[in-house]
Amino acid sequence: MLMPSIFGESLLDNFFDDPFETYRYGTGSSEMMKTDIKDTDQGYELIMSLPGVKKEDVRAELKDGYLTISAATNSSRDEKDQEGRYIRRERYSGSCSRSFYVGDQMTEADIKAKFENGTLTLMVPKKEVTPEVEDKKYIAIEG
Repeated sequence: MLMPSIFGESLLDNFFDDPFETYRYGTGSSEMMKTDIKDTDQGYELIMSLPGVKKEDVRAELKDGYLTISAATNSSRDEKDQEGRYIRRERYSGSCSRSFYVGDQMTEADIKAKFENGTLTLMVPKKEVTPEVEDKKYIAIEG
């Protein structure tokens, strides 16, 4: 049976979405890990939004030329009345990650990172890519 369509695909499109998610957690899921990349003279500056995440819950890893930023958060809000019965009990747990290709020549020591007020700033320097010199190998011809 088809559901009637009013504004979206079906009547129940947003029925199960939490309208107070932005209010409770300070951000919707669409705000997590938004990244601005600025090209500067020294390199590339990545500014990543991580609202509600603590510094100790953020990890930056460089592997095979890929810079991967991951973040995890856990929060709990318990409220009880005078008799110890729960009035409201909410828990939130989540993790996310993003990867950027920065090149095989990049090392962990090259990249500088700073975390302040829910914003992670990374400085990735520009590296000169030197093309490999083709080593020609000749075959000896007899005769």
